[in-house]
Amino acid sequence: MESRRILGIDPGLNITGYAVVEAKNRQVKIIEAGVVRGKARGSLPARVREIYDGVRDVIETLKPEAMAIEQLYSHYERPKTAIIMGHARGVLCLAAEQAGLPIHHYSATQIKKLLTGSGRAPKSQMQLSVQRELGLAEIPDPPDVADALAVALCHYYLESSPTQVA
Repeated sequence: MESRRILGIDPGLNITGYAVVEAKNRQVKIIEAGVVRGKARGSLPARVREIYDGVRDVIETLKPEAMAIEQLYSHYERPKTAIIMGHARGVLCLAAEQAGLPIHHYSATQIKKLLTGSGRAPKSQMQLSVQRELGLAEIPDPPDVADALAVALCHYYLESSPTQVA
């Protein structure tokens, strides 16, 4: 069976989690996972440029064939947060589009439900689920990495079994 690389992204303006997993023979293994950090005090254009450059480098180096990204979620009481996060998601999608990668969007509740059975699972439960699914010795940390791995796993499961309800 042919292998397939998936880039999972947990978008953030300060910390963007990423994970490239490879699926082969119904097994999924981590190729690389980490974070891309934007300057905490830099200007917005400088911060989104760093995110773009970091993810573009991951794409060029690890050559995924698809990108799965968590959809934007923000409480309606904080519309400014949603707007700022939109900038980060925009440059992440741009990097994938420029590389010719198909982009797949998943809601946080869809990802959580698929991996834990509950769309309202806390971060700690998600980290444990990712650890179990990938057979890791330790819980993925920081949580942004665990979230990126979860997004990649969600895409893999839905792609390999499209009739599965998420």
